[in-house]
Amino acid sequence: MDDPPEVSILLLGDTDVGKSTFLSRISKGTQGLKGPISLLRDGDQPFIFEIKLFACPYRFEFYDTASPENWKLLAPNMIVLCYDISSRSSLFSVQKFWAAEIKRTFSEQEFPILLLGLKRDLRHEDDPNGIIYPQEGYRIAQEMRCDKYMECSAVTGELVHEVFEDICKTAAMTTKDEGGQSQGGCLVM
Repeated sequence: MDDPPEVSILLLGDTDVGKSTFLSRISKGTQGLKGPISLLRDGDQPFIFEIKLFACPYRFEFYDTASPENWKLLAPNMIVLCYDISSRSSLFSVQKFWAAEIKRTFSEQEFPILLLGLKRDLRHEDDPNGIIYPQEGYRIAQEMRCDKYMECSAVTGELVHEVFEDICKTAAMTTKDEGGQSQGGCLVM
């Protein structure tokens, strides 16, 4: 039997936007959507998930790195840009800093880029910096030419399963001839 295709997925974004909490939540599986979260350690990377999609097994290797130097050494098949829904500065950073870093570091490669809003549970009407509604996240994903926009809350488990499934489906498509990129335009989950 052939080994399953390996797909590396890189989560990028500012420190404290919720990348580690998201990965820790999905590492618990569907049973772990409620209750406390034990954070995964950066030293245990990559975080490996072996999943069957489209009647084929896949090995997804997730990298969550806070060190700007470490991620530049990777050769990802897909990137998930992450921002904190309750922090407008993290969304601005994804637009200005992280998008430019991806272009500079991976200029020769083409792969899907997804935009993921984390900490959905912290969206509040009385936010002094203004609320980041899903429509705004989706619009920014379109402007950045991202392939998909998603959001979830790892703390409450809201939409975590759906986001993880969508990431995996897009990642699985990178192993096919047509690749995982959308045919122009951003998809919203």
